[in-house]
Amino acid sequence: MPHTHLVDSLHDIPADQWDALHDGRNPFIAHSFLAGLEQHGCVRADWGWTPRHLTLWQDDRLVAAAPGYLKDNSHGEFVFDHAWAHAYAQHGLDYFPKWLCAVPYSPVPGPRLLARDPAHRRLLLDAMVRLASLDGVSSAHVNFHRDDEAAAFTGDWLPRIDVQYHWRNEAGWRGFDDYLAAFDHKHRKNIRQERARVARAGITFRVVGGADASDGDLAIAHRFYLQTFAEYGNHPALTLPFLRHLRDTMPGSLVLFLAGMEGRAIAGAICLRGGDTLYGRYWGSSETVPGLHFETCYYQGIEYCLREGLTRFEPGAQGEHKLARGFLPTFVHSRHWIAHDAFREALRDWCGQEAASIRRYAATLAAHSPFKRVGGDDAGHADPTVATSG
Repeated sequence: MPHTHLVDSLHDIPADQWDALHDGRNPFIAHSFLAGLEQHGCVRADWGWTPRHLTLWQDDRLVAAAPGYLKDNSHGEFVFDHAWAHAYAQHGLDYFPKWLCAVPYSPVPGPRLLARDPAHRRLLLDAMVRLASLDGVSSAHVNFHRDDEAAAFTGDWLPRIDVQYHWRNEAGWRGFDDYLAAFDHKHRKNIRQERARVARAGITFRVVGGADASDGDLAIAHRFYLQTFAEYGNHPALTLPFLRHLRDTMPGSLVLFLAGMEGRAIAGAICLRGGDTLYGRYWGSSETVPGLHFETCYYQGIEYCLREGLTRFEPGAQGEHKLARGFLPTFVHSRHWIAHDAFREALRDWCGQEAASIRRYAATLAAHSPFKRVGGDDAGHADPTVATSG
């Protein structure tokens, strides 16, 4: 029977054993990515992130693991439970600390219960509940888990859903013009106009893979990242040394889209590449040019996917404006274990009502697809509908 061990740093777990537990197609769950967050000052206790990684061992062999953190706030999670914390406070109860299984600052669906044997996923969840109870935390949470992990959760884990906007090349598009041909006239015209405005402004783009990214390229991309956070009054977590770490240890995963005008960099987007998916993360710009955001963050990424043979592009959380550019509503999932019996049952009803509302919202979004309809002027493309996460 495997034994459980909580680990305070990814560096205490052999990288080859951790990475043997997943297929390597999602870069955010890689040992190098998670360990780099700790090593380069992105994950810190004074920011509310204290590493508490859950591991299962058979003798000296790691057989299952879950990236975990003890949290004393809800920042950087993207599954919003502020109302839950407020309700606890109103009743004189402490919601924090809580235990979170997630990738910090990354609303990216992917593996969370790392195990080659599905039976070990259930053992991980049993250990989460047992350790949460022993530690006296209010709750345990598994954010943005993969669809095929859902079967491991028992009824005590409350399900929540949300909607993101993902691009999928299910039609076999080979180039951007081929992609545009699938749109209805109005949306196709709008996209062409947006791209033309950027081109007329004299803006050009460099796509830089991690293996070719210089220190200067990384500094430029990070500067734009800092600028965006400053403009919105948010706290930037990713450090320049962390970007260098990704370049040096995961060069095949890092992709930069850098916009230039008159010999100077004016915008950039930082992305990661997985097995068949491009993940859009952070962007920023120093110039206000109509269409620049859409070109840098979406159209350049779509062209990259079409050129590289990637079939999915996940540009991050939120943003109804993505729908008009071909990113379709997609459900993402999380699970939550609540220690307090009365709160658990109250939140069960709350989660059910929230899910019904989100499904109605997603159905409304799907009805406004920018693509041509089946049986219309291009019956070769299916009418897109809301999908589950990959």
